[in-house]
Amino acid sequence: MASILTSLRNTVIAGFVLAAVLLLMYLNFNGWEGYALGHNFWAFIFRWLHVISGVMWIGLLWYFNFVQIPNMPNIPDEQKPAIGKVIAPAALWWFRWGAMATIITGLIVASMNFYLLEALTLGAIEGFANPKNIAIGIGMWLGTIMWFNVWFVIWPNQKIALGLVDAPAEQKPAAARTAMLFSRTNTLLSIPMLFAMVSAQNIY
Repeated sequence: MASILTSLRNTVIAGFVLAAVLLLMYLNFNGWEGYALGHNFWAFIFRWLHVISGVMWIGLLWYFNFVQIPNMPNIPDEQKPAIGKVIAPAALWWFRWGAMATIITGLIVASMNFYLLEALTLGAIEGFANPKNIAIGIGMWLGTIMWFNVWFVIWPNQKIALGLVDAPAEQKPAAARTAMLFSRTNTLLSIPMLFAMVSAQNIY
């Protein structure tokens, strides 16, 4: 067990192996006929991947805003370079690709479940007759705004602030502040976004 848990790679592989065991249970309960691995199954798989990606993305967003940013003033100056050169770049890699995977899998899920256009138009295409599609559409648009902020505002400014790209030293404080403000914006939007997503599945 120690050989699994002392290696992140082995831990993740073990997690997927356990998920595969659950898949075998599903196939055993539902029979091995073709329908068991049909459309509904693949829609579920992409929803599962969507949730995993979202946990990575929003988890790191909240880590930055609830843990790293508030505690940076408490870190001795001589230790701060370790955050900026080691921890932050690694976290930002998983952060931005978690955002990308969340958006892609979310669009696939909406398409596979036949509500993509209804949600993206906030129900207008169907005369605003389905509150579930309006709710999921609000969540999708909030998530899209957050994704845009990650890739086109937060990440470019973090590259400047962390010195990952060449930029005048006087640009770094402004870039760091911009990245922080848009990260806080995403934290704000994450709360109604998650409300909309969950409400679409549970109260409509």
